[in-house]
Amino acid sequence: MAEMHTGVGRQRGAQPWPRPRRIATVSVHTSPLHQPGTGDAGGMNVYILEVARRLAEADVEVEIFTRATSGDLPRVVEVAPGVQVRHITAGPLEGLTKEELPGQLCAFTAGVLRAEAARAPGYYDLIHSHYWLSGQVGWLARDRWGVPLVHSAHTLAKVKNAQLAAGDRPEPKARVIGEEQVVAEADRLVANTRVEARDLISRYDADPDRVTVVQPGVDLDRFRPAGGDRDAAVHAARRRLGLPSTGYVVAFVGRIQPLKAPDVLIRAVAALRDRDPLLADELTVVVVGGPSGSGLDRPTALIELAASLGVADRVRFLPPQTGDDLPAVYRAADLVAVPSYNESFGLVALEAQACGTPVLAAAVGGLVTAVRDQGSGVLIDGHRPDDWAAALCRLLPDRDRRAVLSRGAERHARNFSWHRTAAGLLSVYGATIAEHRARLTARLAADPVLSCSW
Repeated sequence: MAEMHTGVGRQRGAQPWPRPRRIATVSVHTSPLHQPGTGDAGGMNVYILEVARRLAEADVEVEIFTRATSGDLPRVVEVAPGVQVRHITAGPLEGLTKEELPGQLCAFTAGVLRAEAARAPGYYDLIHSHYWLSGQVGWLARDRWGVPLVHSAHTLAKVKNAQLAAGDRPEPKARVIGEEQVVAEADRLVANTRVEARDLISRYDADPDRVTVVQPGVDLDRFRPAGGDRDAAVHAARRRLGLPSTGYVVAFVGRIQPLKAPDVLIRAVAALRDRDPLLADELTVVVVGGPSGSGLDRPTALIELAASLGVADRVRFLPPQTGDDLPAVYRAADLVAVPSYNESFGLVALEAQACGTPVLAAAVGGLVTAVRDQGSGVLIDGHRPDDWAAALCRLLPDRDRRAVLSRGAERHARNFSWHRTAAGLLSVYGATIAEHRARLTARLAADPVLSCSW
């Protein structure tokens, strides 16, 4: 496995890697312009857009190819200087499920290739694909353009199926095969954590020398403690969101689907009521997000669950929050819960900690990196509601302990930033381009006929 990049430059005196001028980023199934927290939009959307902005600040142009889902959007949108989102028509101008999208990959790939054909030869230096559907497109574009392919999986079917939530649908065999193909073809695989890197190697037989860890970041300007008197800041955030000014608040932020396991938190509230009724009566759980994935099968399931468990009076539902309202959610909460069955990283956990809010998280996937157990939050083994209720029972009344974790959360989050992520990716891009050029040079030297024709 290649070393983990943290954004630190190469050693002094080392030959610098070639620097890409333009990168083609492929995100088939979800646009970075979509609101995270609904549909298929989530942490990957944030990742793509934040990285693109930081790369552009480093004088690397980024063009993001995504599927058009509305006729109202222009074909090309400039979201920041040096960052463009290009909408490719592939299938109906409406949302399609990820299961329906493989049938549109041919049309999408044709749109990507035609966009490049209108440019001067050699316009893009590298392709970075996100999620396996995009990897399929990037694989073909790589061969057509003669440039290297870097791929980020973000989630892996074999991992999700091994940690499937009760009642959730397993990922189809077609996705597993598609991921295996992309892993075999990509010039470099970028993993969010060492856990994901090990999964790529052990479950997908990835070449360890082609796997590099580059950790995601957080916008430390947007997500930060409010400053000043903390109690006043908490009350101000709660007023902004219409939440009770007194009592405890625990927040869940994310797409409402079995994988993210918001039901574990609801069941934990019911278990807490049995354990400590007075504490439970002081608690408000805020669920922020919209139905997604298999959660669309029963979009009101979480509301019905709260009612059936007799805790509907303790649960508030809010739509996905934009602008300053999302940091306000984190600042209003005493704890943020991330009970997912799997997370490739867990940006919600990082955003919450950057705001100084401790996190209760399942000890799975990237969450063991995103949360420092007992330092910035608490990791819980498994998804038993009684275990989550016990953690709430210990932490909520213990103001001093939460204050220690709050300070630790802020310190821990400062280890991550999108500038650092972009710097790590630039190192990966440079090394991949250099390796690609070296292979091409070796092929030309070994084949005189090819060299003459070139």
